[in-house]
Amino acid sequence: MKARILLIEDSRSQAQEIKDVLEKMGYEVVWAEGGIPGLKMARREKPDIILLDVIMPDMDGYTVCRWLKLNEATRDIPIIMLTVKGELDSRIEGLEKGANDYLAKPFNERELEARIYAALRTKALQNELKEKNRELQELLQKVEFMAITDPLTGLYNRRRFYDALKKEFASTRRYNYPLSCMLIDIDHFKRINDRYGHIAGDEVLKEVAHILSSSTRETDILARFGGEEFILLLPHTTGENALKVAERMMKRIRGHTFKLGNFRISVTVSIGIASLSDLGEKDGEEDLIRYADAALYTAKEKGRNRIEVFSGISPGDIL
Repeated sequence: MKARILLIEDSRSQAQEIKDVLEKMGYEVVWAEGGIPGLKMARREKPDIILLDVIMPDMDGYTVCRWLKLNEATRDIPIIMLTVKGELDSRIEGLEKGANDYLAKPFNERELEARIYAALRTKALQNELKEKNRELQELLQKVEFMAITDPLTGLYNRRRFYDALKKEFASTRRYNYPLSCMLIDIDHFKRINDRYGHIAGDEVLKEVAHILSSSTRETDILARFGGEEFILLLPHTTGENALKVAERMMKRIRGHTFKLGNFRISVTVSIGIASLSDLGEKDGEEDLIRYADAALYTAKEKGRNRIEVFSGISPGDIL
């Protein structure tokens, strides 16, 4: 595929001469007669490289170069500036405006071809580097996602939950806003695995995760805590409001029909809730989980399929 060159040159005779040389080299050439037409054509034609004359009546090459480099659509196109000026200051000014190279007229055809080839090669390497960086960024994002996500349900994993809890708990303590934690356990999950198989059990976990996720706010932090247990952190939420959320979740799960091959089953959950107001002054973020777990233990002890709010008594106090 031929490289496309945009030649911005106000002199018709010089433009034709350069165009003939470039086409003989095998390049496709489009010509703009002046700086302003050149800016428009650069955006429209998307050339691979631009040869830009410095001295033009409507807009000098330095200004054209500066505008090309400011525009997102043209900033990455290599620019070789052409001029009869050979002074060092003129060359420096062009390079400072963003030109990639500088060639004084009259130029040798072989030198012109070498400079075009070098500019195109540099652009190709830059494009390759950008693509590799993009692929690397995508890979890093994928690895990061996998590191914080439960592969079965797509929810956050335990590690990510603890990181979020630590930050949220610190903010809560600092600004004194309510915070609640909820532990949710699928009742008699082992029976589901034993009767219908582990693949069916996985489907139940995924559907329960979906119901829970669709019942939360963007600010809530929902994770698979392990096995058939889920955990939910509710910032800016009192225990009373957390109870309302739990009731909605329980109702949705209880009313959902789980399709496991030819079987249709119902599932219930037990939920334990603890809030920041349940904690003592010396208690930390892990105590919030511990108290929610104590409430969950009480729900199971009372027959499952129910919600319990932490009462100030933990299983260790009973046993």
